[in-house]
Amino acid sequence: MSQNLNQILDPRGYQNRTVIELAKRPTLEELKSGKILFYNNTKLGFCNYYTVFDRIKEHLTEIGATNWVEYTETVRGKDAAMLADYAAMLAKEKPVAAIVAFGDMGTSSSTTVVTIELEKLGIPAVYMTAPPGTGITEGVGLYRAGHLCLCSVDIMQSTTVEEVAAEVDKKWDYILASLTSNGEELERLAHIDAKMDVIAPAKDGILPFTVEAEEEMLKEPGAYLEEINDYFNAEHISDGLPIIPPTRARYEKMMEYCPFEEDLVLCDPSGPSGKCVTVKDVAIAAIMAGCKPNAMPILVAAFKALNHKEYNLNQSVTTSHPGGNLVLVSGPIAQQAGVSGKQGCQGPGYPANATIGRAVNLVMMNVFRSVPGVCDLDCIASQAEFTYCFAEEPELAQWNMINEDHYDSETTTVYVLKAEPLHDIIDFLSLNGHDLLDTITACCTTLGSNNAYMPGPLIVCLTPDHGIMLKKAGYTKEMIQEHIHQYVYHEVPMVRNRGLVPVRPKEWENRHPLPVTRTPKDVEVVCIGGRGGHSGVILPWALHSEGCVEALRLPDGTIAKSLEDFKRK
Repeated sequence: MSQNLNQILDPRGYQNRTVIELAKRPTLEELKSGKILFYNNTKLGFCNYYTVFDRIKEHLTEIGATNWVEYTETVRGKDAAMLADYAAMLAKEKPVAAIVAFGDMGTSSSTTVVTIELEKLGIPAVYMTAPPGTGITEGVGLYRAGHLCLCSVDIMQSTTVEEVAAEVDKKWDYILASLTSNGEELERLAHIDAKMDVIAPAKDGILPFTVEAEEEMLKEPGAYLEEINDYFNAEHISDGLPIIPPTRARYEKMMEYCPFEEDLVLCDPSGPSGKCVTVKDVAIAAIMAGCKPNAMPILVAAFKALNHKEYNLNQSVTTSHPGGNLVLVSGPIAQQAGVSGKQGCQGPGYPANATIGRAVNLVMMNVFRSVPGVCDLDCIASQAEFTYCFAEEPELAQWNMINEDHYDSETTTVYVLKAEPLHDIIDFLSLNGHDLLDTITACCTTLGSNNAYMPGPLIVCLTPDHGIMLKKAGYTKEMIQEHIHQYVYHEVPMVRNRGLVPVRPKEWENRHPLPVTRTPKDVEVVCIGGRGGHSGVILPWALHSEGCVEALRLPDGTIAKSLEDFKRK
């Protein structure tokens, strides 16, 4: 085997790191006489965070700068183009400087993009952040702009007004200098230390991995696995589990069931790196995860589904929510590829389930560079961010499967949802489907779940016993959906001013009580697993994020009927 075939491919792809030209800063006198823009991404409206702007305005007043204008609008649900458009609208105010806030959690990444766009439009800006958002803003700033004025204040939800003001006071000199300095001093203030990817990935897509006996390693691809895994972990291009080295030889084999061009873009720019996801990126992750080549059609469809605007991939990549990217496969190709919905299907023991789900999350880490503890907002995270994939089993289904609801029984679909791990529903004692459904209904939300504040899709996973009980009691899938939609809710006093910022339909402003789903169709019902009394419910992230379905299609758009349709001729 040639040396070329044994070189290890870089799972990050090429990073074309743009270094923007920072806007020319005004003099102190120009700052005093000009208009100063304050942009609030709505985060300052909670806890005591607005004190950040109050205190900055007090300091500006002290130096004689009192002409300012303020805009408040969320960045949630906006893609990169929409964020650029919003920055262009702000720029029409012709401010001499801008102060942007607040970067503490899930809005941090997108607000960094707004700040970068303001700089590109010639408006000097300083972005106020706080842990854990500071890490992600530094990552986005480094990958997408090269440098940026970021001011981190050490505050949290319980910080008092006085404490917030004191933190701003500590940083006032930095804020003022960031808005009025140029040249080397501005570069010093805007410098961002690289916490990973210190050496950017090479254009040739090859990792510069070397060992003392490199020639022997290249002759023997199975050698030096420990050294290779240590290297991948040190470079933050692994999920911490052992990986299969993605050599060129393995890459060519992985493409056996992938007739798509390797540079085909499957996902738009997202995450700290602002990179697209290509077929090649997915194939490299699939090798690392241990996938068989016949997993590629499912993975390609999964990333197409993740790229649906309704999924909100851009923010899902960097959220502090501990959910994973669920991949639920329905239809004949699921079983052909070995994806299981049988007993224990959301746990260990099913190679296709484990490796396909793992490949999805490796792409998120390696291409988008959303790396836990370095450039990510996850507070605790969960096992769902290692892998989250299973299938529906036709022999267990009591009602239509997802592919049949959207297409037909011969079409295979992938359903993706940003969601928590399965929440157990135990019921060994109910003697009929009516009592059982009450148990299931009670488990479909909690005050600590996202759907208490943001209605959205959820998945009820019924074991065969529970599915049979409900069907015997006369329940159709539609009746189960209607029941859960009607009876799963929270009383308004229980959700007011707690949890997180609500995102609900406008017409719900005065609604009592508050449902966790918008329509019965938000409730998906699947029959999976083995015999017994443990069903489960999968609760969503739901932040401008929907469950999205994509059929497995060939490059010409034709719906595939079998895995063999994808095999390269």
